[in-house]
Amino acid sequence: MALLLALLSLPASATTLWIKSDPHYTPAGFFDIHICHWPDRPNFYLMLFSTTRFTEVEGVEVFYPDGRPLAPIDMNRYRIVKRAGKPEKHVFITNIALPANPPGGWYRATIRMKDGSTHHARDRIEIHDMPMATGLLPAPDSMNIPLPAQLSWQPVAGAKHYQVFIWDKWQGGKEIFKSKILDEPRLILPPGLLQRGGSYKWRVHARDVNEHVELGDFNHGSLSPVVLFTVAD
Repeated sequence: MALLLALLSLPASATTLWIKSDPHYTPAGFFDIHICHWPDRPNFYLMLFSTTRFTEVEGVEVFYPDGRPLAPIDMNRYRIVKRAGKPEKHVFITNIALPANPPGGWYRATIRMKDGSTHHARDRIEIHDMPMATGLLPAPDSMNIPLPAQLSWQPVAGAKHYQVFIWDKWQGGKEIFKSKILDEPRLILPPGLLQRGGSYKWRVHARDVNEHVELGDFNHGSLSPVVLFTVAD
């Protein structure tokens, strides 16, 4: 989605040319599918369709590379994205368990509009397993540690990018920070984000690529278990 925001700064002719060359984009919206490795469930497909034309879309059906139906995207399950000066966007997300031998190749989405028209998008998936981040520092259940200046973890095989999420236990588990996409296995913490006497949870999302013209937002992603630590007074 960050890539879509970046496109808004390009000249109109350049934006049109780029979108036409990227098979994830259609006049109706953006399609992406990737494989997720999370600690609390078997690997699964995450299918995503985002659009500002949500009132016009009848449905989205996703197909395997050989043309067999995979599943529809649930049009009743979505996030609302509001941006200043831009149209409201709905991001529809559906998770589907991976079959025993998931095929690699070009997955296709057919977007059906209420006026009877259709649009087609594609996303290529390469089959492999993305390990979860390990060696997180502060380590799990670290108690009364000095106020940290950074969070770090071991490099993940196959991952080129990372994103960190932090929650504050004393604010009812509220998410207080989501990093930008990181290219190194560490996060320099913004000054003042963490407080002495605080209790925090954090985890790392690893991904193989970021906004690739064939592989989409990313191809494979993993999510580490949540790590708890407390900061000394």
